[in-house]
Amino acid sequence: MGSCGATNRMMPFDVELDVRRLACPLPILRAKKSLAAMSSGQVLKVVATDAGSPNDFIDFCGKTGNELLSSTTEGDEFVFLIRRRAPE
Repeated sequence: MGSCGATNRMMPFDVELDVRRLACPLPILRAKKSLAAMSSGQVLKVVATDAGSPNDFIDFCGKTGNELLSSTTEGDEFVFLIRRRAPE
């Protein structure tokens, strides 16, 4: 299980996905693929640089039922924590 450094009190996560320098729709598509391989309740950390990512991940989670636990900005990077939804 991963976690951020001591200066950032981010909650624990299970999988980290680096989609820096990728433009829409690739960050969402990679996150969708990663979430599909995870178990229900696990947390995915996504690090992106695409300026549209905050709105994209809000929409993605709203449409898929995955829970957007946090959306933060660290310099020029966006960091998202997403909890994998329960199976239908």
